[in-house]
Amino acid sequence: MKRFVLIDTAEIPDGGGALCLFEYGDDFVIKIQGGNGNQLMNTRTHGSEDALAEIPCRKIAHRPQPRVLIGGLGMGFTLASALRHLGKDAEVQVAELVPGVIDWNRGPLGEKSGMPINDPRTRVLRKDVAEVLKSEPQGYDAIMLDVDNGPEGLTRKSNSWLYSSTGLDACARALRPKGLLAVWSASADQAFSQRLARSGFIAEEVQVFAHGNRGTRHTIWIAEKRS
Repeated sequence: MKRFVLIDTAEIPDGGGALCLFEYGDDFVIKIQGGNGNQLMNTRTHGSEDALAEIPCRKIAHRPQPRVLIGGLGMGFTLASALRHLGKDAEVQVAELVPGVIDWNRGPLGEKSGMPINDPRTRVLRKDVAEVLKSEPQGYDAIMLDVDNGPEGLTRKSNSWLYSSTGLDACARALRPKGLLAVWSASADQAFSQRLARSGFIAEEVQVFAHGNRGTRHTIWIAEKRS
């Protein structure tokens, strides 16, 4: 019988608790320490994480030297998907606040996702993605956010800023003209769709299966900067 085996624990900065990495049979699972036992992510069901990068990267891959930012490294599947759908002249930055998550992706998690962290086009920033956004005006062709469970901060309450009108305005400023913002969420959120529109985005809401073509559906917003 398969059981959860704790492999490592990673502290979330600024008193945000900790993330726990478990081995579960042939897969790995990340949970919040002391949480309700629900999985934040696992290496078996990552279809929506793949789509978070595939959809916008296909749209901007033709641009010269495309530059993209991923907020949240997770298990590396969004990064791997971005690299698959961009050319050799692309730069993919990943902002990850939790040092332990970066270490896990250099080890067991990286083996599951194909070690995208070692790709020469990858640049890992050990920073809060909010800090990166504020420092890069018109710096990116696409931004992909998967730093929490969606518009409501779950693992770190300060993540809620990213999904606020102020945070979305910062995303718009960090995008080049006609740049794309892709946002992952465990569920739909009408209020968030309205905030995207107020921040100058033309957005569509896409429902994506977590694994293959069955099971749980997740929501991805694909939002284009109007100018």
